[in-house]
Amino acid sequence: MSTALRRTLFLIVVLIAWEAGFRIFDWGWKFPSVVQTAQAFYDGFVHGQLLEVTLQSIRRLLTAFVLAISIGVTLGFLFARYRFLDDTIGFLVVALQTVPSIAWLPFAIIWFGMNDFSVVFITTLGATWTMAMSSRTGIMNIPPLYLKAARTMGTGNGFRMFYQVMVPAAFPHMITGVRVAWAFAWRALVSGELIAKGVGLGQLLQDGRSLSDTALMLCVVIIIAVLGTLSDHFCFKRLEDTILIRYGLAENKNKK
Repeated sequence: MSTALRRTLFLIVVLIAWEAGFRIFDWGWKFPSVVQTAQAFYDGFVHGQLLEVTLQSIRRLLTAFVLAISIGVTLGFLFARYRFLDDTIGFLVVALQTVPSIAWLPFAIIWFGMNDFSVVFITTLGATWTMAMSSRTGIMNIPPLYLKAARTMGTGNGFRMFYQVMVPAAFPHMITGVRVAWAFAWRALVSGELIAKGVGLGQLLQDGRSLSDTALMLCVVIIIAVLGTLSDHFCFKRLEDTILIRYGLAENKNKK
């Protein structure tokens, strides 16, 4: 049995059990049925509400994620290469990593107001520290032999050494950081949108709570879960496989 078929059958069983539980235990006031959730999806997309808020959230998320990856990889490289920065700023980043990004939202609202910038700011914070520490770990764990061999072959110690040797060698750690950073960014985004003004999935979740519309709330949760799964499978996983195969760190299973 293929993985896709196994997962499809599992989801069908979950849906059947979900609908059966709704009808048997009568938990309608607490949790929606499959039919109610499907109806909420249909109404939301027909009227354009779900599509609009999803696109707005993705726009904020991608903006923050690009910033987080750029800043995080740069910080990780500096921490790995310079002991002074690692002992000072790196120590501070480890401490900041334990602080939930939503804790910075009151500051962001005071600094920037209740707008998109505040949401992007805390979403960026939610992903940057994890990306920085993953990049640092990956670069520090590069075997010295790789760097010596690269210098012997004329790579030098500049930008070519960074993107031709260090990035590929540190990539297994970095891609793990990217995946975790993506999950943290989603959490920070929804938390920020719950409070800050503007169109987004978090605000729609808040609207569903205000209206006691559990079907609408569940639609938001499902959209986030589906987007997270699809992005990991079709983007991050494929990127990882491509990079590992390109640099000879994994075998191409499709090669005949």
